[in-house]
Amino acid sequence: MSSAPIVRSLLESDLYKFTMWQALLHQHPGARAEYIFHCRNRPAYPLADLKEDVERELDALCEMTFRQDELDYLADLRYIKSDFVDFLSLFRFQRRFIEVSVDGELLCIRASGPMVHVMSFEIFVLFIVNELYFRKLVSDPDAVLAEGRRRLADKIALVREGLSDGGQHFPFEFSDFGLRRRYSSAWHDEVLTTLARELPEYFKGTSNVWLAKQLNLVPIGTMAHEYLQAHQAFGVRLRDFQTAALEGWVHEFRGDLGIALTDVVGMDAFLRDFDLYFAKLFDGLRHDSGDPFVWGDKAIAHYEKLRIKPLSKRLVFSDALTMESSLALYRYFADRIQTGFGIGTHLTNDMGLTTLNIVMKMVSCNGQAVAKLSDSEGKTLCKDETFLAYLRQVFSHGTT
Repeated sequence: MSSAPIVRSLLESDLYKFTMWQALLHQHPGARAEYIFHCRNRPAYPLADLKEDVERELDALCEMTFRQDELDYLADLRYIKSDFVDFLSLFRFQRRFIEVSVDGELLCIRASGPMVHVMSFEIFVLFIVNELYFRKLVSDPDAVLAEGRRRLADKIALVREGLSDGGQHFPFEFSDFGLRRRYSSAWHDEVLTTLARELPEYFKGTSNVWLAKQLNLVPIGTMAHEYLQAHQAFGVRLRDFQTAALEGWVHEFRGDLGIALTDVVGMDAFLRDFDLYFAKLFDGLRHDSGDPFVWGDKAIAHYEKLRIKPLSKRLVFSDALTMESSLALYRYFADRIQTGFGIGTHLTNDMGLTTLNIVMKMVSCNGQAVAKLSDSEGKTLCKDETFLAYLRQVFSHGTT
């Protein structure tokens, strides 16, 4: 008898997938895109071994539809529009748009087709591969869970002890961003239930929309790199793609979801485009690569240069955070600007095991290459070196 599919609901995706999905459906419904799976580190065994299981899980995913209670939940979010909910009521993933193959020991997954039909494969692919990988790797799941619980208890104690003195201008707030690289769905459930019970004053929500619904938590998220990257192929001058993306976001959400992502072509290039107009319209910025302390200081200096009080804005940190690094960043910035922390793998897959560093990134849109120029080594992914060099030149980005 086969086990139940890993994907429990089409709602079990990151919130920013839904918000970007809505914006792109309204503004660029005919866009076509290609996404490629990539593992950045060396797994304990070849991921190619998972091919048949991944194929089976994708078959099951493509049979699923949104349930009415899930559609009703989305409709109650004030920034989700009724026509988008109507679209989702008819939506089903198309199996022909995603293919799985192997190249030696490598697992190759490619999704290609209309962007509004393939963009949301990403999160499901990542947590499917992750859960299958650890099922095969772990021989003593009870011991792994015991270690995970011990480490979770240590995190809870660290927050309580580290914030006992108080005195900061703004409160410490963190959220779960760990869906894509979690150890398992059952462990994810346990982690969030425990945090909501033990740290209600600090734990503020989750990017996992289905668990937000199930556990009565706040769904958290705005935009990801693919939203801005796609605008590199939407017919605007390449130099202007960031401003076009930000303008489109403001037009779609009109004040909601006001945290802008800064690192598609690096923080310095982003700030050159993030003028007084956008700085007033957006509530704050999200960090996802480079030194977070340097990044935050640059953001505060930029607000001050524009004569905007930093205390009125928020910095959200989300790059490979631990609870320790989150608290260190909080202590450094909390008296100067509002902060938030999206903690991923360190919450949902801190089990004493070496984790997979897997991604599924958009590499082309409307038939042309797109890319992210990260402020961290190893995060740039692009199939076209000529386009990558041109993008670096246009935005004076020096990272190799």
